[in-house]
Amino acid sequence: MSIALVADGRRAGGLAVSSAGAVGLAVARRVGYAVLVLWGAVTVTFTALHLKSGSTVDVIIGQSPVSPEVRAQIISDYALDKPWLVQYFDYLGHLLRGDLGHSYNQGMDVTSAIGEQILPSFELMAAAIGLALIGSVTVAVLTAGRPRWIRSPFSLLEIVGVAVPAFWLAILLLTVFSFQLHWFPAIGANTARGLVLPAVALAAAPGATLAQILRNGLERTLDEPFVTTARSRGIGEAAVLVRHALRHALMPAITIAGWIAGALLGGAVVIENVFSRQGLGSLTVGALGRRDFPLISGVVLVAASFYVVVNLLIDAAYPLLDPRLRPDATISPTPVAGATDVTTTATTAAPTAPTATATATAATAAPAVSAPAGGGDPTPPRSPSTTDPNQEGRG
Repeated sequence: MSIALVADGRRAGGLAVSSAGAVGLAVARRVGYAVLVLWGAVTVTFTALHLKSGSTVDVIIGQSPVSPEVRAQIISDYALDKPWLVQYFDYLGHLLRGDLGHSYNQGMDVTSAIGEQILPSFELMAAAIGLALIGSVTVAVLTAGRPRWIRSPFSLLEIVGVAVPAFWLAILLLTVFSFQLHWFPAIGANTARGLVLPAVALAAAPGATLAQILRNGLERTLDEPFVTTARSRGIGEAAVLVRHALRHALMPAITIAGWIAGALLGGAVVIENVFSRQGLGSLTVGALGRRDFPLISGVVLVAASFYVVVNLLIDAAYPLLDPRLRPDATISPTPVAGATDVTTTATTAAPTAPTATATATAATAAPAVSAPAGGGDPTPPRSPSTTDPNQEGRG
């Protein structure tokens, strides 16, 4: 028995070590992917901006007449007299030290210029994400498995929400709710009331897409065996939807969360300019108009970093929503609430091999063959399949 316990302990320890190694390898792969994406964004932006026609010195100077000495000093300060490749590696070196450069037109560091405008943009995106999640989950739960006459109006709204461009919807909202009804401020109000219309315009397309995906996922999940089991245990329909089916239906929605993050960030650029709001959108448009290369590169780097962080969070969320993706899913003996089908599948798919403990138990439980005193046939041993479980436990 002790030998079997030691063998089982070594086996479990080996599985734990292999699981830890798999997790470490996955983390290293994701970190490498993030670094590669950031490097690619920086390289493409730097190359594209420096291949544009026109002199960078003229962009910095603008329309002001300067002497040749001042012009030479500007070239020296910004290292514009160096070859492109030298400037590129110098820029990478500054980035590794946390220096995004100096804005040509803002008169300050790029980090400070972005820091002043990033909070309003994140407020807008957070409000849009909240509206999209609340609206899509509500619509999906209310319409999943319902008759067609209930689902059709919502399906039409979802199609319209996906098809209508964000800037057109923003102009429509401004016309109706600001210019005609005067319910919300038209432009430039960085208040809670001024955030409503931009957030609605930005949340329309992601919310409509999420509602479609969640409803389809819920309708598929409601036919799964674990949902039938939950209903047979007397759990109400609302609890089955929210506690069991919704978590599994979220998996396809989590998959497109990276696309939603990119859509929100790109849409914020347009929405902020339509509503004349402060933020990264107005900062980016101004930098593009003035050809402020360091500021444009800094905004692109921030956007790429945001995208990378969102995708890393998505990868971390997968095992939380689906126990089958956890490293210890094949050796965990405890079933996960709401995932009865997962546990059953994992148990039936891998038949248990006989162990030393089972062999020793069977040998102990089987009585020895003994001959009767009269010299008759020996008493046959009892079949292991008919062994009393109580005797086997006492053995």
